[in-house]
Amino acid sequence: MLIDSHCHVDFPELSGRINEILERMRLNGVDFALCAAVTLERFPALLDLVNNHPQFFASVGVHPDNQGGLDASQEQLVRLAKYPKVVAIGETGLDYYRLEGHLDWQKDRFRTHIRAAIESGKPLIIHTREAAADTLKIMHEERADKAGGVMHCFTETRKIAEAALEMGFYISISGIVTFKNAIPIMEIAQAVPLDRLLIETDSPYLAPVPYRGKTNEPGFVRHVAEKIAELRGIDLEELGKATTQNFFRLFPHAQAIAI
Repeated sequence: MLIDSHCHVDFPELSGRINEILERMRLNGVDFALCAAVTLERFPALLDLVNNHPQFFASVGVHPDNQGGLDASQEQLVRLAKYPKVVAIGETGLDYYRLEGHLDWQKDRFRTHIRAAIESGKPLIIHTREAAADTLKIMHEERADKAGGVMHCFTETRKIAEAALEMGFYISISGIVTFKNAIPIMEIAQAVPLDRLLIETDSPYLAPVPYRGKTNEPGFVRHVAEKIAELRGIDLEELGKATTQNFFRLFPHAQAIAI
């Protein structure tokens, strides 16, 4: 069994061909996928999607670089997290790659999500890009370790990974690990303790080799798993078993639904 711990099947690139996506998941031994929310406006449609397909779980949150849309209060996030198939808060975090200027609003949003995760008892899905120092600082200040969670699509240094691991977080590796020049990510994939490792596609983006440059989808997480297993010198079955156990340990509400 394999699980895609982070995808966006509700995005336009994928939402119109769910049956095809589910079939490819089946053929590749991918039993479940967590569909991460990015806006409140799209959350109702995401919830409908996961409610209609037992293979999917959802999170609730507002992406750090989402501007101009609805923002979420702690109270609202906690309320929406009570839906049975919502297993996490996020994706949240900090992203300084695309945005410039005064970004305190982004930090405030991140703090709100952490507080909602602690109150709701649901783990965090954290996105950080060119903002690692501030991300860790806020995680420490807000006691994100009380909620736990995952650093998704990890592209930071080993030092940052170790800091997140010390707070009890998991590290999720995407299809980037299959790219020829992604040596630092390959090293992270080898170094993270096996019991703290997750795999993901972040589809429809970052398709792994041999699909690089094409639209990504949850079934392709098998290629991520195969590459990491190769790097670690273990077989795919062992990698799949470990990352599946890790997923359900981190997201116990998902395990309760999947049984």
